[in-house]
Amino acid sequence: MSRIVTPFTEAVGIDVPLICGAMYPCSNPELIAATSAAGGIGIVQPISMIYAHGHELRAGLRLIRELTDKPIGFNAIVEQSSKVYEDRMRQWVDIALEEGIRFFVTALGKPRWVVDKVHAVGGVVYHDVTERKWAMRALEHDVDGLICVNSRAGGHAGERDPAALYRELADLGVPLICAGGIGSPENFAEALDIGYAGVQMGTRFIASAECKAHADYKDAIVRAHAEDIVLTDRISGVPVAVIKTPYIEKIGTKAGFIAKRMLRHPRLKHTMRMIYSLRSAWQLKRASLKGAGYRDYWQAGKSVEGVTAVEPAGAIVERFAAAIEARSAASS
Repeated sequence: MSRIVTPFTEAVGIDVPLICGAMYPCSNPELIAATSAAGGIGIVQPISMIYAHGHELRAGLRLIRELTDKPIGFNAIVEQSSKVYEDRMRQWVDIALEEGIRFFVTALGKPRWVVDKVHAVGGVVYHDVTERKWAMRALEHDVDGLICVNSRAGGHAGERDPAALYRELADLGVPLICAGGIGSPENFAEALDIGYAGVQMGTRFIASAECKAHADYKDAIVRAHAEDIVLTDRISGVPVAVIKTPYIEKIGTKAGFIAKRMLRHPRLKHTMRMIYSLRSAWQLKRASLKGAGYRDYWQAGKSVEGVTAVEPAGAIVERFAAAIEARSAASS
């Protein structure tokens, strides 16, 4: 397999500009390692590592290192929801740096402290954004690139389609990663044609052999089509993309009146978001790892349209890379 050279692969030191995005609770060490070993890059989600899969963080990182010596990344959610959480995330970032991780993906807050720590050892930080306003704020903190979360993403999706979001951010002078809607090699090629320096996939990697998500979840992704993905704010307080199941249809997709009022209140919104987050984390873990019958709540993006089978993660990376190679050969 030849190396696909983009500003992202050059900066991170990988062969294929393809990220296995951080997912709670689906980011297990074996999935991360398999993606990186094949030439892409898997991202560690520390809460998933510790609380969903039962690995102390340093031990989990060393387990990945036993499986591959290729680069891996780390997800640092920098929202200042509480002093306890922020202190814990700072400790986790320090451990990740001590264990040799040099690529970090930040989200939901001001990434300055992560940037300072990572840049001090020659690492790279990309930040999740959904629109130009958040991109400009992230660049004020000297991030090196942007993960551009579009309207086709799973979980907390953006509002712009991939092409529109690229046009909105293309002049900012940093590499852009397309996050959302990438389920097939054709989608991968389209994103690179638009001008993205790489892609981030989540849904496609849930339906992989190494992911420890329940078979019911993987089968639901394989069976689903783009029109089966709906947005609900009943789970986390903000719109989340999920597969429409009988449970989702039963509870509806809109938060109640009181919850909406609390989420808009300047002092109560953080408390309400914390309540939602704790509840959704519990539901996600049970549904994703235990299977159908546990309040079917399965996050997924519109990329389900391109997912037709459960495959090894390495085979996914290789198949996507081969499509780019074949296209390049045909055009030369």
